[in-house]
Amino acid sequence: MSQLATTTQAGPTATQATGHQAGTEQASRFESLKPLVLDAAVPMAMYYLLSNGFGMSTLSALAWSSVVPAGRTLWSLVKERRVNGLAALILTANIVGLLLSLLSGDARFMLAKDSGITGTIGLVVLGSVASGRPLMTVALKAWVTKGNAARDAAWGRLVAQGGRFARMERMFSVVWGGALLGEAVLRIVGAYTLPVDTMVWLGGVIAAVTITLAMIVSGGRLVDPMEKMVDREVAEIG
Repeated sequence: MSQLATTTQAGPTATQATGHQAGTEQASRFESLKPLVLDAAVPMAMYYLLSNGFGMSTLSALAWSSVVPAGRTLWSLVKERRVNGLAALILTANIVGLLLSLLSGDARFMLAKDSGITGTIGLVVLGSVASGRPLMTVALKAWVTKGNAARDAAWGRLVAQGGRFARMERMFSVVWGGALLGEAVLRIVGAYTLPVDTMVWLGGVIAAVTITLAMIVSGGRLVDPMEKMVDREVAEIG
């Protein structure tokens, strides 16, 4: 009877512990993804909300959406004495957009303008791989390690060892940088060779297909194998 009572009491405790662990991992993953959200997602969302939602001019929307990455970049320089890569990237892309907007007025140029911004991001991401500091690693690491300390340590060991894991880390940024650059080239070519009415809807289709393909390729060829390598590393270390 006492054994049954003990088992009954232990059941909820184990369940609560599992639930607490899952909640901790989710919170840790969110914390790891927070720089990506603040440095990339928020400025982009601000741009589209201000331009499409509130009807601001492209110039005004780009200027206001530059506030967050500009502040984050300045904070990193002053407080941490380093450049915040993602924030600086988005700020650079916005500055390019502002410069292009000053030259706008032609319908085809307006269609090509956003692709110029996307292409700039793609080029910077590819350049970061060449410099040995792949920008997309922020998102990749957060997804693979799930905010778990043991997995984070395993990631560090695998990267330090080099080899296949480090190559896949770099290739993740190559895939996304190449996809963004390729999407930009396709949309720019389409903007100047196809009817404007066609490119208004086709531009969105090209972007959606490009992102979907990049997710499929990077997920199946890179993220999944890296997660399994981290799993094995954690199991071996104990």
